[in-house]
Parts: sequence; structure tokens; C-alpha cells
Amino acid sequence: MKRIDTDINGVYIIESDCFGDNRGWFMETYNEEKFHELGIENIFVQDNLSYSTQKNTFRGLHYQKEPYSQAKLVRCIKGKILDVVVDIRKGSPTYGKYVTCELSEENKRMFFIPRGMAHGFLTLTDEVLFQYKCDNFYNKESEGGIRYDDSTVNIDWKGLLNGIEPILSEKDKVLPNIEDCNANFEFKR
Repeated sequence: MKRIDTDINGVYIIESDCFGDNRGWFMETYNEEKFHELGIENIFVQDNLSYSTQKNTFRGLHYQKEPYSQAKLVRCIKGKILDVVVDIRKGSPTYGKYVTCELSEENKRMFFIPRGMAHGFLTLTDEVLFQYKCDNFYNKESEGGIRYDDSTVNIDWKGLLNGIEPILSEKDKVLPNIEDCNANFEFKR
């Protein structure tokens, strides 16, 4: 298992060893000891699975406010997505910055997202299954989010959407920009 650091402290791409033969393949998607060796010591308490039928579906950019914030370990088990993480920790040197990672059933990569981030993904194919582990339980009252097209964050969608509006939920259509969001995360050194 290998950890690849990104431009945001604490956000990692995880690559697992995959062993294949004429029958198919096998890989570990989570091993607590190996994750601890990689510096990820979160204890995951909830697993979620989402299904998107159409390409260009965007889910996010979501977070849960303290004390219900969640770190996540995400992966795409069918299809292909672009995963997006935005640092919303006040005082962070990367506040308002984003990183992306393409996750697919082919590359079998995972993305570790610490608490204090807004998270979302764009489907790059039809028929996407997206799985994520969370280190805290979901709490509806502490939901929050920021717009996928916030001009302050300025995520580069040009080559992906080609001028097409993404498919959004009604909730995601009315999310605020980062400066108006109600996130209560502080950067801890």
C-alpha cells in the first residue's frame, strides 16, 4: 500500500497492491495496520455507497460542521469520477484551494480526505458506484456545502464539462459560495 501526498496537507491518494491472475484480481481496500503505517489513524464507523446513472452528475461540495465532521476514505468501484476536495479550514495556508483525483474501477485508487474539507465528485461515465468510509456518523443538522462553480475556489471544469451544465440535486443548486458557507473548521498545526 502506498500514500501519495497532494498539495493540501492531509489529503492523500492511496494505491493498494492488486494481485491478478486468469480468474481476475484481489486487493485490500482497507487494513488498519497498513493505514496507521501511512499516517492515517482514523477509525471508520460508517460505510456509504452512492449510485449515479448519468455522466456529468455532480454531488457536492459537502461537509458536516463540527462536532460531526467526517474524514473519508473514498473510491470508485464502477465507472470513473473526478473527485474534488476543497480546504475550508480557517487559517489554513491552503484555505480555499482544491485538489482533484481521478478515481475509477480501472485505476483502483482511493482518496483520503481529512476533516475540514468540502468534498464532491463529478461522474465521467454513466453507471457509477462510489463507496466511502467515514470516521463519524452522518448528522443531517450539521450538513453544509459550497457551490461547485464558486469563482473564488475556481475549479477548472472546462475540459470536463465542455460547456454542459452538470446534473445537480435541488439542494446542491442553492449552496453558497465559500465566503458565505457556515463551516466552523479551524486549522490545527
